[in-house]
Amino acid sequence: MVHPRSELSERELEIIELVATGLTNLEIAGQLTISKRTVDNHVSNIFTKTGAKNRVALLNWAMDHGKICRDGFNCCALPPEDGNGKA
Repeated sequence: MVHPRSELSERELEIIELVATGLTNLEIAGQLTISKRTVDNHVSNIFTKTGAKNRVALLNWAMDHGKICRDGFNCCALPPEDGNGKA
């Protein structure tokens, strides 16, 4: 559970989306033009903030909280379901 004082940053959300595409930390670093160590730190902070123990748990958390859809793309802008599985 993300606590109000430890909400995910825009960069952390971006990294979650890239993790969802199957990229390694090194590949994410290359795509964002930052160091692998910086990505490692972001991923560690994301795990702490979400309570995830690994990438699979992180992606399950992200889907459950509307941060990504099953196809790996951010779905926060999608309309909420009406309770019957319909938007």
